[in-house]
Amino acid sequence: MSDLASAQIKEMLHSQHADNLFLRVGVVDGGCSGLSYDMKFDDAQTKDDLAFEMEGFQLVIDSKSMEFLEGLKIDYVAQGMTGGFTMDNPNVRASCGCGASFRTATYRGKSKKC
Repeated sequence: MSDLASAQIKEMLHSQHADNLFLRVGVVDGGCSGLSYDMKFDDAQTKDDLAFEMEGFQLVIDSKSMEFLEGLKIDYVAQGMTGGFTMDNPNVRASCGCGASFRTATYRGKSKKC
């Protein structure tokens, strides 16, 4: 995770005024290429979650998503009104035109219209 992405996440968590929240990152079926990223704040962990201590916050990934996220680099791009988080994933073999969904060499997911 880049320093800029970490700073943005910490700022967003601080604005929530909830000390028990963490960042959950995962992969879900959907999108026109078959898989989509799921990134949200959460407060409940399961026994299948993997937790990582980042500088200033906790990152949680469900174990089923881990194979699709190995080597993922999360960055934040501040670009006027269109800035946001970016995902650089070495596991991606194809993605849709808008970049919101992807598939890997070993799993195509379940495609849904964007």
